[in-house]
Amino acid sequence: MEKISGLGHLFMTVFLYNFSVFMVAPAITDVTMSAVCPGEDQCSIAIYLTGIQQAIMGLGTLVMMPLIGNLSDIYGRKSMLTVPMFLTIIPLAILAYSRERNYFYAYYVLKVVTSMVCEGSVHCLSLAYIADNTPETRRASVFGILSGISSAAFVCGNLSTRFLSTPCTFQVSASVVAIATVYMRVLLPESVTDEIRRNAAKEEDQGSITVSLLDEDKNSRKNVRVFKTMPSVGDTVSLLRSSLTFSQAAIVAFFNSLGDVGLHAALLYYLKAKFHFSKDQFADLMVYLGISGTISQMVIMPILAPAIAEEKLLSISLFFSCTHMLLYSIAWAPWVPYASAVISLLAVFVQPCLRSIASKQVGPDEQGKAQGCISGLSSFAHVLSPLVYSPLTALFLSPNAPFHFPGFSIACAGFAVMIALVQSIMIRPVHPISSLKVSNSICAAEP
Repeated sequence: MEKISGLGHLFMTVFLYNFSVFMVAPAITDVTMSAVCPGEDQCSIAIYLTGIQQAIMGLGTLVMMPLIGNLSDIYGRKSMLTVPMFLTIIPLAILAYSRERNYFYAYYVLKVVTSMVCEGSVHCLSLAYIADNTPETRRASVFGILSGISSAAFVCGNLSTRFLSTPCTFQVSASVVAIATVYMRVLLPESVTDEIRRNAAKEEDQGSITVSLLDEDKNSRKNVRVFKTMPSVGDTVSLLRSSLTFSQAAIVAFFNSLGDVGLHAALLYYLKAKFHFSKDQFADLMVYLGISGTISQMVIMPILAPAIAEEKLLSISLFFSCTHMLLYSIAWAPWVPYASAVISLLAVFVQPCLRSIASKQVGPDEQGKAQGCISGLSSFAHVLSPLVYSPLTALFLSPNAPFHFPGFSIACAGFAVMIALVQSIMIRPVHPISSLKVSNSICAAEP
Protein backbone atom coordinates (compact mmCIF):
# COMPACT_ATOMS: atom_id res chain seq x y z
CA MET A 1 0.00 0.00 0.00
CA GLU A 2 2.87 2.36 0.76
CA LYS A 3 4.31 1.80 -2.73
CA ILE A 4 0.91 2.51 -4.33
CA SER A 5 0.55 5.65 -2.25
CA GLY A 6 4.07 6.73 -3.23
CA LEU A 7 3.31 6.29 -6.92
CA GLY A 8 0.09 8.29 -6.50
CA HIS A 9 1.99 11.19 -4.93
CA LEU A 10 4.65 10.91 -7.65
CA PHE A 11 2.00 11.11 -10.39
CA MET A 12 0.45 14.19 -8.76
CA THR A 13 3.89 15.81 -8.47
CA VAL A 14 4.66 15.09 -12.12
CA PHE A 15 1.25 16.38 -13.19
CA LEU A 16 1.60 19.68 -11.33
CA TYR A 17 5.18 20.20 -12.49
CA ASN A 18 4.43 19.46 -16.14
CA PHE A 19 1.23 21.51 -16.02
CA SER A 20 3.27 24.55 -15.00
CA VAL A 21 5.98 23.92 -17.60
CA PHE A 22 3.69 23.14 -20.54
CA MET A 23 1.29 26.01 -20.03
CA VAL A 24 3.98 28.53 -21.05
CA ALA A 25 4.91 26.67 -24.25
CA PRO A 26 2.26 28.30 -26.51
CA ALA A 27 3.05 31.76 -25.16
CA ILE A 28 6.85 31.68 -25.26
CA THR A 29 7.06 31.87 -29.07
CA ASP A 30 5.02 35.09 -29.16
CA VAL A 31 6.96 36.50 -26.20
CA THR A 32 10.26 35.75 -27.95
CA MET A 33 9.11 37.26 -31.24
CA SER A 34 7.72 40.36 -29.50
CA ALA A 35 10.95 40.93 -27.59
CA VAL A 36 13.37 40.23 -30.45
CA CYS A 37 11.44 41.04 -33.65
CA PRO A 38 8.27 42.98 -32.73
CA GLY A 39 5.53 42.98 -35.36
CA GLU A 40 7.06 40.24 -37.56
CA ASP A 41 5.87 36.71 -38.38
CA GLN A 42 9.30 35.43 -39.44
CA CYS A 43 12.47 36.11 -37.47
CA SER A 44 15.76 34.26 -37.98
CA ILE A 45 17.23 35.77 -34.79
CA ALA A 46 14.47 34.20 -32.68
CA ILE A 47 15.06 30.83 -34.33
CA TYR A 48 18.81 31.01 -33.71
CA LEU A 49 18.28 32.10 -30.09
CA THR A 50 16.05 29.08 -29.53
CA GLY A 51 18.64 26.83 -31.19
CA ILE A 52 21.50 28.22 -29.09
CA GLN A 53 19.41 27.77 -25.97
CA GLN A 54 18.71 24.14 -26.80
CA ALA A 55 22.34 23.41 -27.67
CA ILE A 56 23.68 24.86 -24.40
CA MET A 57 20.95 23.15 -22.40
CA GLY A 58 21.74 19.87 -24.12
CA LEU A 59 25.44 20.23 -23.38
CA GLY A 60 24.70 20.86 -19.72
CA THR A 61 22.23 18.02 -19.35
CA LEU A 62 24.66 15.70 -21.14
CA VAL A 63 26.87 16.03 -18.08
CA MET A 64 24.18 16.52 -15.43
CA MET A 65 21.75 13.71 -16.26
CA PRO A 66 24.14 10.81 -15.52
CA LEU A 67 25.39 12.68 -12.44
CA ILE A 68 21.89 13.30 -11.09
CA GLY A 69 20.96 9.68 -11.79
CA ASN A 70 24.05 8.43 -9.93
CA LEU A 71 23.45 10.74 -6.98
CA SER A 72 19.82 9.66 -6.74
CA ASP A 73 20.97 6.03 -6.27
CA ILE A 74 22.93 7.20 -3.22
CA TYR A 75 20.97 10.13 -1.74
CA GLY A 76 17.47 9.20 -2.88
CA ARG A 77 15.05 10.25 -5.61
CA LYS A 78 13.15 12.69 -3.42
CA SER A 79 16.24 14.67 -2.43
CA MET A 80 17.38 15.02 -6.02
CA LEU A 81 13.89 15.92 -7.29
CA THR A 82 13.94 19.01 -5.08
CA VAL A 83 16.79 20.65 -7.00
CA PRO A 84 15.33 20.87 -10.54
CA MET A 85 11.82 21.66 -9.28
CA PHE A 86 13.03 24.61 -7.21
CA LEU A 87 15.28 25.96 -9.98
CA THR A 88 12.39 25.89 -12.47
CA ILE A 89 10.61 28.61 -10.50
CA ILE A 90 13.30 31.29 -11.03
CA PRO A 91 13.09 32.02 -14.80
CA LEU A 92 9.29 31.70 -14.77
CA ALA A 93 9.08 34.33 -12.03
CA ILE A 94 10.96 36.81 -14.23
CA LEU A 95 8.46 36.61 -17.10
CA ALA A 96 5.64 36.60 -14.57
CA TYR A 97 6.89 40.06 -13.56
CA SER A 98 7.54 41.50 -17.05
CA ARG A 99 8.00 40.44 -20.67
CA GLU A 100 9.90 43.54 -21.82
CA ARG A 101 13.09 43.01 -23.82
CA ASN A 102 15.52 43.36 -20.90
CA TYR A 103 13.48 40.99 -18.74
CA PHE A 104 13.21 38.54 -21.61
CA TYR A 105 16.99 38.39 -21.97
CA ALA A 106 17.34 37.94 -18.20
CA TYR A 107 14.86 35.08 -18.44
CA TYR A 108 16.74 33.67 -21.43
CA VAL A 109 20.08 33.54 -19.60
CA LEU A 110 18.63 32.08 -16.41
CA LYS A 111 16.54 29.59 -18.35
CA VAL A 112 19.66 28.31 -20.12
CA VAL A 113 21.58 28.00 -16.84
CA THR A 114 18.84 26.36 -14.79
CA SER A 115 17.75 24.05 -17.60
CA MET A 116 21.18 22.40 -17.52
CA VAL A 117 19.92 20.81 -14.29
CA CYS A 118 16.14 20.96 -14.78
CA GLU A 119 15.65 19.76 -18.36
CA GLY A 120 14.55 16.14 -18.21
CA SER A 121 15.64 15.63 -14.59
CA VAL A 122 12.14 15.30 -13.15
CA HIS A 123 11.16 12.74 -15.78
CA CYS A 124 14.42 10.80 -15.40
CA LEU A 125 14.13 10.62 -11.59
CA SER A 126 10.43 9.73 -11.83
CA LEU A 127 11.29 6.76 -14.05
CA ALA A 128 13.88 5.59 -11.53
CA TYR A 129 11.30 6.02 -8.73
CA ILE A 130 8.82 3.83 -10.61
CA ALA A 131 11.50 1.20 -11.26
CA ASP A 132 12.14 1.12 -7.50
CA ASN A 133 8.49 0.35 -6.77
CA THR A 134 7.25 -1.70 -9.74
CA PRO A 135 7.97 -5.31 -10.77
CA GLU A 136 9.55 -5.85 -14.18
CA THR A 137 6.41 -7.32 -15.74
CA ARG A 138 4.39 -4.14 -15.08
CA ARG A 139 7.06 -1.51 -15.72
CA ALA A 140 6.17 -0.75 -19.34
CA SER A 141 2.53 -0.14 -18.41
CA VAL A 142 3.40 2.10 -15.44
CA PHE A 143 5.97 4.01 -17.50
CA GLY A 144 3.17 4.49 -20.03
CA ILE A 145 0.87 5.79 -17.27
CA LEU A 146 3.59 8.26 -16.24
CA SER A 147 3.80 9.50 -19.83
CA GLY A 148 0.01 9.63 -19.91
CA ILE A 149 0.03 11.80 -16.79
CA SER A 150 2.51 14.11 -18.51
CA SER A 151 0.28 14.22 -21.59
CA ALA A 152 -2.74 15.04 -19.42
CA ALA A 153 -0.74 17.87 -17.85
CA PHE A 154 0.19 18.94 -21.38
CA VAL A 155 -3.50 19.13 -22.31
CA CYS A 156 -4.56 20.95 -19.15
CA GLY A 157 -1.61 23.36 -19.32
CA ASN A 158 -2.21 24.33 -22.93
CA LEU A 159 -5.98 24.49 -22.43
CA SER A 160 -5.53 26.88 -19.52
CA THR A 161 -3.26 29.05 -21.68
CA ARG A 162 -6.13 29.36 -24.14
CA PHE A 163 -8.14 31.26 -21.52
CA LEU A 164 -5.40 33.19 -19.73
CA SER A 165 -3.65 36.38 -20.71
CA THR A 166 0.09 36.16 -21.28
CA PRO A 167 1.03 37.84 -17.94
CA CYS A 168 -1.36 35.53 -16.03
CA THR A 169 0.05 32.49 -17.83
CA PHE A 170 3.53 33.00 -16.38
CA GLN A 171 2.21 34.02 -12.96
CA VAL A 172 0.09 30.87 -12.65
CA SER A 173 2.94 28.72 -13.98
CA ALA A 174 5.42 29.98 -11.38
CA SER A 175 2.85 29.48 -8.60
CA VAL A 176 1.94 25.93 -9.61
CA VAL A 177 5.55 24.71 -9.81
CA ALA A 178 6.13 26.16 -6.32
CA ILE A 179 3.07 24.24 -5.06
CA ALA A 180 4.36 21.07 -6.76
CA THR A 181 7.72 21.42 -4.98
CA VAL A 182 6.09 21.81 -1.56
CA TYR A 183 3.69 18.94 -2.26
CA MET A 184 6.57 16.64 -3.22
CA ARG A 185 8.66 17.52 -0.18
CA VAL A 186 5.76 16.98 2.25
CA LEU A 187 3.95 13.92 0.88
CA LEU A 188 6.22 11.90 -1.43
CA PRO A 189 7.93 9.01 0.42
CA GLU A 190 11.51 8.13 -0.42
CA SER A 191 11.82 5.03 -2.62
CA VAL A 192 15.52 4.23 -2.24
CA THR A 193 15.91 1.80 0.64
CA ASP A 194 18.88 1.80 2.98
CA GLU A 195 20.13 -1.44 1.42
CA ILE A 196 20.06 0.00 -2.11
CA ARG A 197 21.71 3.18 -0.87
CA ARG A 198 24.47 1.20 0.85
CA ASN A 199 25.07 -0.91 -2.27
CA ALA A 200 25.23 2.18 -4.50
CA ALA A 201 27.53 3.95 -2.03
CA LYS A 202 29.73 0.85 -1.84
CA GLU A 203 30.09 0.86 -5.63
CA GLU A 204 31.08 4.54 -5.52
CA ASP A 205 33.42 3.71 -2.66
CA GLN A 206 35.14 1.04 -4.76
CA GLY A 207 35.59 3.52 -7.59
CA SER A 208 36.91 6.29 -5.34
CA ILE A 209 40.46 7.48 -4.88
CA THR A 210 42.13 7.56 -1.48
CA VAL A 211 44.76 10.23 -0.92
CA SER A 212 47.11 10.75 1.99
CA LEU A 213 47.18 14.22 3.52
CA LEU A 214 49.40 15.65 6.26
CA ASP A 215 47.52 16.60 9.44
CA GLU A 216 49.54 19.60 10.64
CA ASP A 217 47.93 19.67 14.11
CA LYS A 218 48.87 16.08 14.90
CA ASN A 219 51.96 15.96 12.68
CA SER A 220 50.73 12.73 11.10
CA ARG A 221 49.20 11.55 7.90
CA LYS A 222 45.53 10.67 7.42
CA ASN A 223 43.71 9.07 4.54
CA VAL A 224 40.95 11.02 2.84
CA ARG A 225 38.62 9.31 0.35
CA VAL A 226 37.59 11.32 -2.68
CA PHE A 227 34.34 9.82 -3.99
CA LYS A 228 33.80 9.40 -7.68
CA THR A 229 30.31 10.86 -7.90
CA MET A 230 30.92 12.29 -11.35
CA PRO A 231 30.42 9.54 -13.94
CA SER A 232 33.20 9.31 -16.49
CA VAL A 233 33.05 8.44 -20.17
CA GLY A 234 34.43 5.04 -19.20
CA ASP A 235 31.49 4.44 -16.86
CA THR A 236 29.04 5.20 -19.65
CA VAL A 237 30.92 2.97 -22.09
CA SER A 238 30.95 0.12 -19.54
CA LEU A 239 27.23 0.47 -19.03
CA LEU A 240 26.60 0.48 -22.78
CA ARG A 241 28.84 -2.58 -23.24
CA SER A 242 27.14 -4.48 -20.44
CA SER A 243 24.20 -5.40 -22.67
CA LEU A 244 23.63 -5.37 -26.43
CA THR A 245 19.95 -4.60 -25.81
CA PHE A 246 20.85 -1.61 -23.63
CA SER A 247 23.25 -0.21 -26.23
CA GLN A 248 20.64 -0.63 -28.99
CA ALA A 249 18.05 1.14 -26.85
CA ALA A 250 20.55 3.96 -26.31
CA ILE A 251 21.06 4.37 -30.08
CA VAL A 252 17.29 4.49 -30.61
CA ALA A 253 16.98 7.08 -27.84
CA PHE A 254 19.66 9.26 -29.47
CA PHE A 255 18.17 9.34 -32.97
CA ASN A 256 14.61 9.63 -31.69
CA SER A 257 15.62 12.64 -29.58
CA LEU A 258 17.52 14.09 -32.53
CA GLY A 259 14.29 14.04 -34.54
CA ASP A 260 12.00 15.15 -31.71
CA VAL A 261 14.13 18.16 -30.83
CA GLY A 262 14.31 19.13 -34.49
CA LEU A 263 10.53 18.94 -34.79
CA HIS A 264 9.78 20.95 -31.67
CA ALA A 265 12.43 23.57 -32.46
CA ALA A 266 11.04 24.22 -35.94
CA LEU A 267 7.30 23.46 -35.77
CA LEU A 268 5.95 26.59 -34.08
CA TYR A 269 8.08 28.98 -36.15
CA TYR A 270 7.13 27.00 -39.29
CA LEU A 271 3.40 27.24 -38.52
CA LYS A 272 3.66 30.93 -37.66
CA ALA A 273 5.48 31.72 -40.91
CA LYS A 274 3.32 29.55 -43.19
CA PHE A 275 -0.17 29.80 -41.64
CA HIS A 276 0.24 32.84 -39.30
CA PHE A 277 -0.53 30.78 -36.19
CA SER A 278 -0.60 32.69 -32.87
CA LYS A 279 -0.70 31.72 -29.19
CA ASP A 280 -4.31 30.49 -29.39
CA GLN A 281 -3.72 28.29 -32.44
CA PHE A 282 -0.55 26.90 -30.86
CA ALA A 283 -2.54 26.09 -27.71
CA ASP A 284 -5.31 24.40 -29.73
CA LEU A 285 -2.79 22.22 -31.59
CA MET A 286 -0.98 21.27 -28.41
CA VAL A 287 -4.28 20.38 -26.74
CA TYR A 288 -5.10 17.99 -29.60
CA LEU A 289 -1.62 16.47 -29.34
CA GLY A 290 -1.95 16.13 -25.60
CA ILE A 291 -5.41 14.52 -25.76
CA SER A 292 -4.09 11.98 -28.28
CA GLY A 293 -1.10 11.22 -26.06
CA THR A 294 -3.21 10.93 -22.92
CA ILE A 295 -5.69 8.51 -24.48
CA SER A 296 -2.85 6.46 -25.94
CA GLN A 297 -0.75 6.15 -22.83
CA MET A 298 -3.50 5.88 -20.23
CA VAL A 299 -5.88 3.59 -22.14
CA ILE A 300 -4.27 1.97 -25.18
CA MET A 301 -0.77 1.22 -23.88
CA PRO A 302 -1.86 -0.69 -20.73
CA ILE A 303 -3.84 -2.93 -23.10
CA LEU A 304 -1.14 -3.35 -25.74
CA ALA A 305 1.93 -3.65 -23.47
CA PRO A 306 1.05 -7.08 -21.99
CA ALA A 307 -0.04 -8.40 -25.40
CA ILE A 308 2.76 -7.07 -27.62
CA ALA A 309 6.47 -7.29 -26.88
CA GLU A 310 7.97 -3.94 -25.93
CA GLU A 311 10.44 -4.17 -28.79
CA LYS A 312 7.63 -4.52 -31.36
CA LEU A 313 5.57 -1.77 -29.74
CA LEU A 314 8.63 0.49 -29.89
CA SER A 315 9.00 -0.09 -33.65
CA ILE A 316 5.29 0.55 -34.27
CA SER A 317 5.45 3.80 -32.33
CA LEU A 318 8.55 4.99 -34.18
CA PHE A 319 6.86 4.28 -37.52
CA PHE A 320 3.90 6.50 -36.66
CA SER A 321 6.20 9.14 -35.18
CA CYS A 322 8.14 9.33 -38.43
CA THR A 323 4.91 9.45 -40.46
CA HIS A 324 3.38 12.33 -38.54
CA MET A 325 6.60 14.38 -38.81
CA LEU A 326 6.70 13.93 -42.58
CA LEU A 327 3.03 14.95 -42.78
CA TYR A 328 3.81 18.14 -40.85
CA SER A 329 6.60 18.96 -43.29
CA ILE A 330 4.28 18.94 -46.32
CA ALA A 331 1.28 20.61 -44.65
CA TRP A 332 -0.70 22.36 -47.41
CA ALA A 333 -3.53 23.79 -45.30
CA PRO A 334 -4.01 24.95 -41.67
CA TRP A 335 -6.03 21.81 -40.82
CA VAL A 336 -3.22 19.40 -41.78
CA PRO A 337 -1.24 19.89 -38.52
CA TYR A 338 -4.38 18.96 -36.59
CA ALA A 339 -4.75 15.80 -38.70
CA SER A 340 -1.12 14.97 -37.96
CA ALA A 341 -1.93 15.18 -34.26
CA VAL A 342 -4.35 12.27 -34.69
CA ILE A 343 -1.58 10.10 -36.17
CA SER A 344 0.50 10.80 -33.06
CA LEU A 345 -2.03 8.63 -31.17
CA LEU A 346 0.33 5.68 -31.72
CA ALA A 347 3.56 7.69 -31.76
CA VAL A 348 3.84 8.30 -28.02
CA PHE A 349 4.91 4.84 -26.85
CA VAL A 350 8.58 5.39 -27.68
CA GLN A 351 9.81 6.67 -24.33
CA PRO A 352 7.88 4.23 -22.09
CA CYS A 353 9.08 1.27 -24.16
CA LEU A 354 12.68 2.50 -24.30
CA ARG A 355 12.85 3.20 -20.58
CA SER A 356 11.29 -0.14 -19.68
CA ILE A 357 13.73 -2.04 -21.93
CA ALA A 358 16.68 -0.18 -20.37
CA SER A 359 15.49 -0.63 -16.78
CA LYS A 360 15.41 -4.41 -17.16
CA GLN A 361 19.08 -4.53 -18.15
CA VAL A 362 20.52 -3.20 -14.86
CA GLY A 363 20.37 -4.00 -11.16
CA PRO A 364 17.95 -2.45 -8.63
CA ASP A 365 20.63 -0.12 -7.24
CA GLU A 366 21.57 1.14 -10.72
CA GLN A 367 18.19 2.35 -11.98
CA GLY A 368 19.14 6.00 -11.59
CA LYS A 369 22.42 5.38 -13.41
CA ALA A 370 20.69 3.61 -16.31
CA GLN A 371 17.95 6.21 -16.74
CA GLY A 372 20.56 8.97 -16.42
CA CYS A 373 22.68 7.34 -19.13
CA ILE A 374 19.73 7.20 -21.55
CA SER A 375 18.81 10.79 -20.68
CA GLY A 376 22.42 11.87 -21.14
CA LEU A 377 22.59 10.40 -24.64
CA SER A 378 19.27 12.05 -25.45
CA SER A 379 20.77 15.31 -24.20
CA PHE A 380 23.70 14.85 -26.58
CA ALA A 381 21.08 14.86 -29.35
CA HIS A 382 19.83 18.14 -27.87
CA VAL A 383 23.31 19.56 -28.45
CA LEU A 384 23.61 18.40 -32.06
CA SER A 385 20.03 18.97 -33.17
CA PRO A 386 20.00 22.81 -33.01
CA LEU A 387 23.30 22.92 -34.90
CA VAL A 388 21.57 21.13 -37.77
CA TYR A 389 17.93 22.18 -37.64
CA SER A 390 18.10 25.83 -36.59
CA PRO A 391 20.08 26.93 -39.69
CA LEU A 392 17.87 24.74 -41.90
CA THR A 393 14.69 26.19 -40.41
CA ALA A 394 15.91 29.77 -40.72
CA LEU A 395 17.11 29.18 -44.30
CA PHE A 396 13.99 27.46 -45.64
CA LEU A 397 11.63 29.96 -43.98
CA SER A 398 13.53 32.89 -45.50
CA PRO A 399 13.19 34.31 -49.03
CA ASN A 400 16.72 33.01 -49.79
CA ALA A 401 15.79 29.30 -49.60
CA PRO A 402 17.53 27.22 -52.33
CA PHE A 403 14.13 25.69 -53.19
CA HIS A 404 10.60 26.12 -51.91
CA PHE A 405 10.12 23.62 -49.08
CA PRO A 406 9.34 25.49 -45.81
CA GLY A 407 9.05 22.21 -43.91
CA PHE A 408 12.40 20.82 -45.07
CA SER A 409 13.95 20.84 -41.57
CA ILE A 410 10.93 18.95 -40.19
CA ALA A 411 11.30 16.37 -42.99
CA CYS A 412 14.95 15.92 -41.97
CA ALA A 413 13.79 15.36 -38.38
CA GLY A 414 11.49 12.63 -39.70
CA PHE A 415 14.44 10.93 -41.42
CA ALA A 416 16.36 10.91 -38.11
CA VAL A 417 13.44 9.07 -36.49
CA MET A 418 13.47 6.69 -39.45
CA ILE A 419 17.05 5.72 -38.51
CA ALA A 420 15.81 5.04 -34.96
CA LEU A 421 13.06 2.87 -36.45
CA VAL A 422 15.55 0.75 -38.40
CA GLN A 423 17.68 0.26 -35.26
CA SER A 424 14.64 -0.66 -33.16
CA ILE A 425 13.75 -3.47 -35.56
CA MET A 426 17.14 -5.05 -34.74
CA ILE A 427 16.40 -5.23 -30.99
CA ARG A 428 15.67 -8.78 -29.94
CA PRO A 429 13.91 -9.74 -26.70
CA VAL A 430 16.35 -11.03 -24.11
CA HIS A 431 15.97 -12.29 -20.56
CA PRO A 432 16.11 -9.31 -18.17
CA ILE A 433 19.24 -9.11 -16.03
CA SER A 434 17.91 -6.59 -13.53
CA SER A 435 18.33 -9.11 -10.74
CA LEU A 436 22.06 -8.73 -11.28
CA LYS A 437 24.28 -5.70 -11.08
CA VAL A 438 25.82 -4.46 -14.30
CA SER A 439 29.17 -4.11 -12.58
CA ASN A 440 28.98 -7.74 -11.43
CA SER A 441 28.06 -8.98 -14.89
CA ILE A 442 30.99 -7.10 -16.39
CA CYS A 443 33.38 -8.57 -13.84
CA ALA A 444 32.03 -12.05 -14.49
CA ALA A 445 32.64 -11.63 -18.20
CA GLU A 446 36.25 -10.66 -17.67
CA PRO A 447 38.85 -13.45 -17.62
